[in-house]
Amino acid sequence: MSAAKHPIYNLQFALLCTSSLLFSASFNMMIPELPAYLSSLGGAEYKGLIIALFTLTAGISRPFSGKLTDSIGRVPIMAVGSVVCVICGVLYPLLTTVSGFLFLRLIHGFSTGFKPTASSAYIADIVPAGRWGEAMGLHGLAFSTGMAIGPAMGSAITSRYSIDMLFYFSSVLALLSILLVLNMKETLKPKQRFSLSLLKIRRNEIIETQVLPAAVVTLLSYMSYGALLTLVPDWAAHLGITNKGLFFMTFTIASVLVRFIAGKASDKYGRVIVIKFSLVLVGVSLILIGLADSVNMLLFASLVYGAGTGILSPAVNAWTADLSHPDRRGKAVATMYIALEAGIGLGALFAGWVFKDVISRIPMLFYLSAGTAFIALIYLYFRPLFPSKQEDDSLAG
Repeated sequence: MSAAKHPIYNLQFALLCTSSLLFSASFNMMIPELPAYLSSLGGAEYKGLIIALFTLTAGISRPFSGKLTDSIGRVPIMAVGSVVCVICGVLYPLLTTVSGFLFLRLIHGFSTGFKPTASSAYIADIVPAGRWGEAMGLHGLAFSTGMAIGPAMGSAITSRYSIDMLFYFSSVLALLSILLVLNMKETLKPKQRFSLSLLKIRRNEIIETQVLPAAVVTLLSYMSYGALLTLVPDWAAHLGITNKGLFFMTFTIASVLVRFIAGKASDKYGRVIVIKFSLVLVGVSLILIGLADSVNMLLFASLVYGAGTGILSPAVNAWTADLSHPDRRGKAVATMYIALEAGIGLGALFAGWVFKDVISRIPMLFYLSAGTAFIALIYLYFRPLFPSKQEDDSLAG
């Protein structure tokens, strides 16, 4: 069957997308409320760690999730990621000290270290290579929908009920995500039984060197996202937005809308050219966010940022799959996500360190974030031109 006629719109793909939507909503719904919550616990100076600690453990767990995805299967690793969300959502209301909260942020990061890695490998298993961009775009659309509705729901729940109710609702969504995953067919054959020896990671099992070009672009482009997650709640409040989730909902809606065509565009025109275009949008949008002096301008900038990331994400994911070896697909995806978590964590840590609750510093931080996106663009233009056969194919589209 040709790639164009392959039925990617099947039950397994639908279950995966729905599970990812619920998983994404589960942890993203907390983000707008956590800076104020940490301040209420007496830890305002640690706001940069809210995202940085989360991404630290997500990054650390990637080599393990990649190896386990390639050995014991895609489905169990997806389930592990959602289980972590369930447990952390229940524990947040119980550990109400600054140190307890930061410890949970550290543990919570394991969730995104496991589920997205296995999900991307699962998609590459069930969809032909000629439609990876389209499939990654549709799956990203589901994930982004969770990012859109999650923060808005989280702020509404907290406003109407309490922050504790927000945490419990987050656990419920993660639990529903697990139930969907358990109804999916395993695609890894043959697979191994889990043993403790699988947790022993050798040096050559951490990074898949074939996908380093995609990883470099991911690292540089997602530093801005870490800064944005740290700074936007305070910047939005300063400009008069009462629902802190509105900014995130706006940019995610834009991201969702462009994914309908973005994935197919990278299949047709090539990954790199589409990524270059997306990086221009991301850089420009960050400058606009820093320049924003009204609610309308900030929301317009969020739309541009959403369009940029909505085009970038499926193209980078598909490029990673293009460059990877089928037997090391989990490791390849994990490498890309290690770069993603490192970028988000570094961006968040630097933004929190410089910000220190001084609003006047925020524009400068967004301009610096735009700079990292433009550095990624420069890298694509000037990187060594010695592509592998897989990369040749991806460049050709």
